[in-house]
Amino acid sequence: MHHFSRLACIVTTALLCGGAVAQVQLPTLGDRISGLISLDDEYELGREFLRSVRRSSQTIQDPLLNDYLVNMTHNLALHSELEDYRLAFIIIDSPELNAFAAPGGIIGVNGGLFLNAHTEGEFASVMAHELAHVSQRHFARSVEDAQRRRIPELATLLASIVIMGTSSADQGQAAIMAAQGRSIENQLRFSRNNEAEADRLGIRTLYDAGYDPHEMPAMFERLMGLNRFGTRPPEFLLSHPVTESRVADTRGRASRYPARPQNSSLEYQLMRARVQIHYEPNAQTSITQFQTALETATDDVGRQAASYGLALAHMKNQDFGKAHEYLDTLLAKEPNRIAYVVTKGEIHTRGNEAGMAQEYLRRHLTINPDNHPLTMAYADALIAGREHAEAARVLERHTVLRPEDHDLWYVLAETQGLVGDVSKVHQARAEYFVLVGDFRSASEQLSYALRIESAKQNNGPLLARLRQRSQDVEEMERANRSF
Repeated sequence: MHHFSRLACIVTTALLCGGAVAQVQLPTLGDRISGLISLDDEYELGREFLRSVRRSSQTIQDPLLNDYLVNMTHNLALHSELEDYRLAFIIIDSPELNAFAAPGGIIGVNGGLFLNAHTEGEFASVMAHELAHVSQRHFARSVEDAQRRRIPELATLLASIVIMGTSSADQGQAAIMAAQGRSIENQLRFSRNNEAEADRLGIRTLYDAGYDPHEMPAMFERLMGLNRFGTRPPEFLLSHPVTESRVADTRGRASRYPARPQNSSLEYQLMRARVQIHYEPNAQTSITQFQTALETATDDVGRQAASYGLALAHMKNQDFGKAHEYLDTLLAKEPNRIAYVVTKGEIHTRGNEAGMAQEYLRRHLTINPDNHPLTMAYADALIAGREHAEAARVLERHTVLRPEDHDLWYVLAETQGLVGDVSKVHQARAEYFVLVGDFRSASEQLSYALRIESAKQNNGPLLARLRQRSQDVEEMERANRSF
């Protein structure tokens, strides 16, 4: 009986401790006020999650791809129920199909989503679904649901333990397993309800943003096909199970909206080509694939996307003449399309024509000042041409516009190293470490910079800024520990 008494005491203590939280009411649909987790808490939790992902996962740092994801998803967000537009995006470098939403407006996709979503509408359907998870605060509501269920589930578990202590062990074990089964069933029901809600709101967002709502069931059917014929289901299906009934439900919901032709987005197909090249190690294989796509294309979007893929594939194969040839045919039609301009600069840079790349990209930056992909391509061209000081100046100025871009700070630190400015190397590294959540390393880098600057004359304002930043980082580290 001693073992039973100890278990009962533990569970009773849990029941008593949980009483206060159990009174929290689950918010109604669309309610933005959470009893357990405030919006500010969610935001901070999301940023810590983002820092953790940056620290532990390989990400795709393609400015064109990242800009596309940000712009396309922000357009969807304007037509969603989202009220807090402080969104942050991340592209995981994995060919597996996956997308996720984390608290605080963190939206993530794997590179594999571009590979498997054949149209922008299909891609947008997944993003609209994830935005619905964010707008409805499903994370906070899941926490509250778990707390709401805690008392009755613990009470059932206590009763099962009592049975174990007063009857046969088999009866008690069976009762415990039944209680656990009901708990899992309740969790799954809540999860399914969240998925259904995200589907419903996602379809509406999709339509309001100008897409064909039938793209969502089409994407789900594609996912089911991958699950049926693959050796293991895509990561996305582990957290977003797709069934025949779910496909039928989304198809039924989509049919309630007026008919709308599918949006054939050239920009999406260009980004998809970049991802396809990224994941195909053999450039010659890519050349063959895009050549076939060019020969079989039935519309202008298909032909342009295939030509762009060929330009990228030939650049990867270091056949820069061919790469220019394919890209120039595209530039003749659209000389100011950013994707074409950036790629033209990349071909010049990789073909040891850094000066031509600099001149070309500088000219387009006067048309599109501060454009992120153009700026990063220009900085690359400057570095390739050994104009390190100018590259550092360009990148440093760009950090003012993009202070949360961890890759930008990393590139700036490396460039300052080429310049030979050790203090600025440490300062840029500190900002990089902050954004990946390594606050101890950030503090070390700032202390190194302070030591260097303290030995100089007439730099009081910089020393004051560095000391203040050191205090900020210490506060962030303390806050992070409290989470």
